Amino acid sequence: ADRPGMDDDSIIEMIDVGGPSMLRAAAKNHEFVTPVCRPEDYEAVLRELRAGGTSFETRWRLAATAFAHTAAYESAIARWFQRDDPFPQTLVPAFDRVLELSYGENPHQDAAFYSERGRRKHVVSRVEQLHGKPLSFNNLNDLSAARLLARELDRPGCVIVKHANPCGVAVGGTIEEAYAKALAGDPVSAYGGVVVLNRAVTAALGEALREQFVEVLFAPGFDEQAMETLSRKASIRILNDTERRDPAEPERDYRRVLGGLLVQDRDWEIAERDGMEVVTGRLSEVEWSDLLFAWRVVKHVASNAIVLAKFGQTIGIGAGQMSRLDAVRVAVEKAHALGHDTTGAVLASDAFFPFADGPELALEAGVRVIAQPGGSKRDEEVIAAAAAARAAMVFTHRRHFRH
Repeated sequence: ADRPGMDDDSIIEMIDVGGPSMLRAAAKNHEFVTPVCRPEDYEAVLRELRAGGTSFETRWRLAATAFAHTAAYESAIARWFQRDDPFPQTLVPAFDRVLELSYGENPHQDAAFYSERGRRKHVVSRVEQLHGKPLSFNNLNDLSAARLLARELDRPGCVIVKHANPCGVAVGGTIEEAYAKALAGDPVSAYGGVVVLNRAVTAALGEALREQFVEVLFAPGFDEQAMETLSRKASIRILNDTERRDPAEPERDYRRVLGGLLVQDRDWEIAERDGMEVVTGRLSEVEWSDLLFAWRVVKHVASNAIVLAKFGQTIGIGAGQMSRLDAVRVAVEKAHALGHDTTGAVLASDAFFPFADGPELALEAGVRVIAQPGGSKRDEEVIAAAAAARAAMVFTHRRHFRH
């Protein structure tokens, strides 16, 4: 279906009827027939045949493989027919196991990583592990979160993630500067984190990274001297990103709930200045740059989310709070505890402020620009609080909840 220049009739003509029917028939009669549909099974089957015949256990396993294979084939056809229906009556995605994991989110949970059929890329496609232990469930979850944020940074950038939340993000003139700023954003939380870089690791950066405990290091290339330096650390997992294709197309976001699945479009768009509205005050070009940076980061922080940024660096992040006021308080207090000066900082809020108390707390700390979606019944009060402090406020007209 992905072949260019093929019309619908040609694609329908290619749908196999006999092959799947014979394979399903063989699988159904596995008591007497050995159904084989994957080349990787040939050697084991041949070995048993040479020894006198396949065992019932082998035929049972191969029958399960055959039915899964035909089911995935039928699901691909169904998805093609449903291509104009974003949420069809029956959803039939198919997934293939990529990695067996030692355990899940906790040691008592079994786990594996599967990629979705039909997707051009996944979190570790065209990724070469150069060093370290196998990736864990939590490594992959954090790596996915970090990569989704890193794709939004156009300048040399670094994302450090802990427990699927960014704890330090920065952009700079060089990748060395970006890493130093991201680490300085919250060096305490960065301990044992996943570090994703959007530029190759140089020898100098390798030396800097050697000083930090990093669980996973991901970058599009590594200097030979950097690899020599980093490989001395047994604990670090080093991943070389060899992906050079265009960014992946938008995809569905699946959330497992009790007895079912929530399906939505992934929050994929990259924020731009167009469409944002300055509702009070004025912004310099530096402040606009920080606002767009903070707004892109807050989208990847668990709600309720607040991000404080200054000169292309996160200096305080309030994540996963039940109260938006508490999220502001956490971000400000973390920034001050880490020695960051919040005077002149930009604040991004993933959803609107229902009351003026959150912005007032930030304004008291010296925040000069606030970005939020707007849309509260008390927008006028919130805008008035910013105006009274001679600060700027921008309505983005877009919410970015992440639960």
